[in-house]
Amino acid sequence: MLDACAELIGEIGYEQVTTTLIARRAKVAIGSLYQFFPDKTAVASALVARNVERYLTELGQRLTDEPPAQWWEAVDTALDLYVELHHSDAGFRALHFGDVVDVHLLDRGRDASGQDNNAVIAEMLGAMLQERFGLGGGRRLTLALTVAVEIADALLKLAFRLGPDDEAEVVGQAKDVIRRYLSQYL
Repeated sequence: MLDACAELIGEIGYEQVTTTLIARRAKVAIGSLYQFFPDKTAVASALVARNVERYLTELGQRLTDEPPAQWWEAVDTALDLYVELHHSDAGFRALHFGDVVDVHLLDRGRDASGQDNNAVIAEMLGAMLQERFGLGGGRRLTLALTVAVEIADALLKLAFRLGPDDEAEVVGQAKDVIRRYLSQYL
């Protein structure tokens, strides 16, 4: 059902997707879909949760398999993985981390902070960087990573919009911008 939802969002956009279309594409009865999900937002939320879990799991595995010597190598790996998943996974490409559905989607079920999706991702990446590189935490690191994630989000969206001829160059520029920015704080 999640894959069906992702395919449909990629084809016709989130607003046009209905639970009926998801069930039909997944080749399940609509009642079966409703056993697991009360509405299409719940399906999309589950898809985004899967995307985030997969991204962070794969990132953690890559950082374990080939431990970066410096934090900026971890940042490059994080960006490379994001681009790779965008190209290889329809579910990831359709929803990324949920901003298409709801900019506060990832914060549901957490505390009442009202963080947007990018802030939640920045917090998760911050925890990973702190654990692997012994970086000091706190508000300053969280804010710097939040800004870096916003920069990355905007530049990667631009890269994907510009297409294959310019994508690699824009991704390289994104890495450079983020490294320079974060070097002031890490």
